[in-house]
Amino acid sequence: MKARKLAISDASLERSPGQDGEIFAGNVIDQRHGGPVTIGFGRYAPNQTLEETIKVDDVMIVLEGKLSVMSQGSTVTAGPHEIVYMPKGETVTIRSHEQGAVTAYVTYPHWQEAGDDAA
Repeated sequence: MKARKLAISDASLERSPGQDGEIFAGNVIDQRHGGPVTIGFGRYAPNQTLEETIKVDDVMIVLEGKLSVMSQGSTVTAGPHEIVYMPKGETVTIRSHEQGAVTAYVTYPHWQEAGDDAA
């Protein structure tokens, strides 16, 4: 795979699996491209909540807005240019604030494959 520049306009944003809120994700690199990780973008409408158990190691970079991630009774809040790491197996609640949020993410291994294995 050669070096590539990726923008949110390259992502086909779809509703995140397993939820019906206004939270969307779109991969721009994944197993279909031969990369060892999944890279993509997310968009959270204002005041949305997503609860999930993380199936892969997940790194989320906040590009716009603000998100809070609660796990094991503690909460971290991240804004633009900040990173949240969520380890595999962790149960988290992700909440967007009143301005919503745009994120970039990197997972290892591919989250779609891990989701398929868990089904």
